[in-house]
Amino acid sequence: MPHHLPTAVTPDEATEVYAEHRELLFSIVYNLLGSVSDTEDVLQDTWLAWAARGMDDVEKPRAYLVRIAVNTALARQAAVARRRESYPGPWLPEPLVGAAGTGTGPGDDAADDVARGEAVSLAMLVVLETLTPLSRAVFILHEVFGYPHTEIAEILGRSPASVRQVAHRAKLHVRARRRRRSIDRRTQRAATERFLAAALGGDLAELMKILAPDVTMWTDGGGVRRAALRPIEGRDKVARLITSGVYQRPDELDIRYRTVNGDPSAVLFDGDAPFAVMVLDMAADGERVEGIYAVSNPDKLGHLVDASEDEEEG
Repeated sequence: MPHHLPTAVTPDEATEVYAEHRELLFSIVYNLLGSVSDTEDVLQDTWLAWAARGMDDVEKPRAYLVRIAVNTALARQAAVARRRESYPGPWLPEPLVGAAGTGTGPGDDAADDVARGEAVSLAMLVVLETLTPLSRAVFILHEVFGYPHTEIAEILGRSPASVRQVAHRAKLHVRARRRRRSIDRRTQRAATERFLAAALGGDLAELMKILAPDVTMWTDGGGVRRAALRPIEGRDKVARLITSGVYQRPDELDIRYRTVNGDPSAVLFDGDAPFAVMVLDMAADGERVEGIYAVSNPDKLGHLVDASEDEEEG
């Protein structure tokens, strides 16, 4: 009776398996690092490790790929942290901008889910920056992607008991800094429109109505575009800063409403060039704005040019 050798996995099959899981890997690593360029570097390293290892003896390719990606991202954290220490002004995550849908149509939610997987809001990513890399990894894997503690322990090479302890502390840390909320998408879109009309029109009285008393504004210009060197806190300071004309902006801005990290937001263009991404964090009642995140660093907006070109072609 002939002896049948196991069929070897071809390079094309290995590539196909990696491609099948790439969106998941991107979502996990991006939520760990908050940077598209760093995420792409980690995914490249993950692919190289996967291609070199081969998948002949890998029983669970998804789990194996996630383990490589997460640990590669954690190994990169020290270099990322050093880079951010010298960053001019507040560092904000690179915004993930969805398609042209407003986020208020019947099909927009599903389209965004397919495009970006598990989206974590920009406001939540800012909170996650205050966690240690290990705590952030555990929180994201468990709270966002639904991994049980036992699987997270395998991914990180730790005991389930220690992972449960880290998860508990991380959850308390996040809850203390950001209350759980669910704002209707139409409400957030309307608030964004009102805010931009008041801000661009220099309407101080209207801004005072829209902003919560304890509102905080983060501006990330990356040292290229003018921005505050620290977060601005309090309604009076934020409103007066916005209406003061301190920040130069093009005479004519094209405002395009997009989904940014899962939230209805605005992308401002100067002609064909992206000028800024504006994301509002609403209070739990959906009435006032508690947080303003303005990303104008051109290095974080370059990918929006391609998106706008694709949109025009479509």
